[in-house]
Amino acid sequence: MCVAIPMRIESLIDLEGTAEAGGVSRTISLWLTPQARVGDYVYVHAGYAISLVDEDEALESLSLLRELAEVQHEHDSAAAADDM
Repeated sequence: MCVAIPMRIESLIDLEGTAEAGGVSRTISLWLTPQARVGDYVYVHAGYAISLVDEDEALESLSLLRELAEVQHEHDSAAAADDM
């Protein structure tokens, strides 16, 4: 299974840019989405922006990913407590 993360484009130089999500910035390639502009949200997989995404959908996806991370953290904490 592949997971693409929605990220907001912060800067562009030709077909390379910087994108941010959750306080983390990454350099990304825009070879697959040359129409993307600063401020757009894109789905990023393996360092490539693979498609543009609507801001509302991007924010909803990021919210769901945060929830998933919280649940996983709670599960890991409970499992660690059981091992003691």
